[in-house]
Amino acid sequence: MLTIRFDMRAPSFGAATTDLYAAAIDMSAWAEQHGCVAAVLCEYHGSEDGYLPAPLMLASAIAARTERLMLNVVVILPFYEPVRLAEDIAVLDILSNGRVSHVFGLGYRPEEFEHFGLDRSRRGVLADENLALLRTLLTGRCIVHDGRRITVTSPSRTPGGPVLMWGGASLAAARRAGRYGLGLLANGSVAGMREAYEAASREHGHEPAGVLLPPPDTPTVTFVADDVDQAWEEIGEHLLHDARMYAQWNPDNHASAGISAARDVAELRTAYTSHRIIDITEAAEIIAGGGFLNLSPLCGGIPPETAWPYLRRAGDLIENLTTTRGSSQ
Repeated sequence: MLTIRFDMRAPSFGAATTDLYAAAIDMSAWAEQHGCVAAVLCEYHGSEDGYLPAPLMLASAIAARTERLMLNVVVILPFYEPVRLAEDIAVLDILSNGRVSHVFGLGYRPEEFEHFGLDRSRRGVLADENLALLRTLLTGRCIVHDGRRITVTSPSRTPGGPVLMWGGASLAAARRAGRYGLGLLANGSVAGMREAYEAASREHGHEPAGVLLPPPDTPTVTFVADDVDQAWEEIGEHLLHDARMYAQWNPDNHASAGISAARDVAELRTAYTSHRIIDITEAAEIIAGGGFLNLSPLCGGIPPETAWPYLRRAGDLIENLTTTRGSSQ
């Protein structure tokens, strides 16, 4: 199966933002018809290459063009006013007919907290306060909070509100997810995360929910190519830009978060697994073994006309494998 991920990076040597955003919506609609089960939309702020700052808005546009595709939206919780966030989540749940889940995180880049005028040392407190109010509001109940009567209308389409999870790549993130009684969706893993999550869940009276802990060598970006060498020539600089930006933001966290410290395209290709270009045979083996291809077709601002053949190749592979399995039964 396929997942598709968009962060909308648009470095100066990449495609125009208008082209990238239009392509993300078109690609999501196409991917839904070709074996893609979910689109993941990420969030950062104040990035020099235009990283997506408003994932709920893009999710709304994609939801309007799709019917079955699940949407997984990353939300940096301390940056949001919880009443307005509850309203936005509720409306998105209605627009998508309940297809959107939300993965919350604390945020970590000092520049982002400066961007919002927030004290980074209070991010945990802010997240706790925001989540408590948000979850109550998403139930649709009218509440009194700080002397205010608050009701989110219209209520979510999903009874009790949509699926909420916690994300991260640390033991602290695992414990926080358990304390909140949320599922854990990690963007990397370190030893003991599952155990820490389950212990924290039970300590706070929750049964552990769903957990997704990818192995440390799981690629975050995958492309399927006819000619792998040619593909690295064509899109390698875009992948390197993506890797370098994450490395700048995580200078001491390369191993645990699966982030590459590659200095050039050759090193990214040979020494790291974060960004991979594979041929059709390897892609077919991954899918046949029950694995996922985590696609990021516009990675590093790849022009849509360059990106489309890679996406179509992966989608056609899924279609061919499905047809073959069907005819053999």
